[in-house]
Amino acid sequence: MPREPVPPPGFDDYFAARRDAVRRTAFLLCGDWHWADDLTQAAFMRLAVSWGRVQDHGALDAFVRTCLLRAYLSETRRAWRRRELTHAEVPDQPAGPDDAERSAARAAFTAALGQLPPRQRAVLVCRYYQDLSVAATAEAMRCSEGTVKSHAARALARLKELLGDDEGVRHDISA
Repeated sequence: MPREPVPPPGFDDYFAARRDAVRRTAFLLCGDWHWADDLTQAAFMRLAVSWGRVQDHGALDAFVRTCLLRAYLSETRRAWRRRELTHAEVPDQPAGPDDAERSAARAAFTAALGQLPPRQRAVLVCRYYQDLSVAATAEAMRCSEGTVKSHAARALARLKELLGDDEGVRHDISA
């Protein structure tokens, strides 16, 4: 009878503390809660495998973020993923009447974000949702700082075009 793997000491506490934040970031990247769950699982699996080699436990968030980004970008390169379209978006909990306008704006923003190419979307999530610097985003995505800047500029311009809103784009990303 095979034994179940035992998580490394400290991993359970870190996972419990960061799971929801990583899942929300994954959702911003992919726009689908089920896919976000898969990406979150992939990132935490990579962390569990590497847990014993991590020297600086203060850098765990950066490690998981990098794993998440790489898993997302890798998945977007798969042909079947590009063909698959999801349409059902069920909220985690029902919105109250006061939240109707905010929910509509968030849904419009999420839909517009979903129309961006994967790397532009990843740059926006890193820069404005995760509040990473240009250098940290470039390192996480394995590209140059100039590439990060150009992707961010193009993505913001496209979002403004899609949303017809010049001032609310950056606010929506960080909200």
